[in-house]
Amino acid sequence: MALTVSNELALGIIAPNFTLRNTLDDQLLSLSELRGEKGTVILFICNHCPFVIHVNDELVKMASQYQKKGVNFIAISSNDVEKYPQDAPHLMKELAEDLKYPFPYLYDEDQTVAKNYAAACTPDFYVFDEVLQLVYHGQLDDSRPQNGKPVTGKDLRNSIDNLLENKGVLKKQHPSMGCGIKWK
Repeated sequence: MALTVSNELALGIIAPNFTLRNTLDDQLLSLSELRGEKGTVILFICNHCPFVIHVNDELVKMASQYQKKGVNFIAISSNDVEKYPQDAPHLMKELAEDLKYPFPYLYDEDQTVAKNYAAACTPDFYVFDEVLQLVYHGQLDDSRPQNGKPVTGKDLRNSIDNLLENKGVLKKQHPSMGCGIKWK
C-alpha cells in the first residue's frame, strides 16, 4: 500500500454538484438533496483501505453527532472495482449496514466526482458551509494505523465546530493521508 497525500484545493470553491447511486437503497441522490442545512462533509472512502478501516468507528460517531446539528455527511467510493472487487457496490452496502453508517455511501462508477473534487486518497475529507463553499480539506486527525495515536477526529471536529460557531476557517489544515484512489 503506497501512502498518498490529499491534493491541495483552494478554500472557498463551491462544491461541484453530482448525482450518484446510494449503495444502501439503490436510489440516485444528488448533492443538492443531501446537503446539510448548516454544512456538508464529503468523505472519499472505500471498503478495503486500512486507513479508512482505522477511522470507521469515529466517522460513524461524528456523523451521528453532527447530523443532529445540521451538518450532513456523504461518503463516496470512487475506486476501480474491476481491479479492487472488495470495493464493489454490493460489498459497500454490506459494510455500511454492518457498521451502521448514518450517512449515504455513494458509488462514483466513472470516477468523475473524485476528479471534480481532486480527491487523491482514502480517506479524503472536505467540509463545506451552508452555501457549499469549501472551508476545510484535510485530515481527520494525526492517527494512522500502527502509529499508536488515538483516533479522535480532532482536526475535522475543529473545522466543523468552527463552522457551527461562525469562527471562520481553520488557519492550519493538514492534508489527509491514506491509500491512493484506485483509478481506472
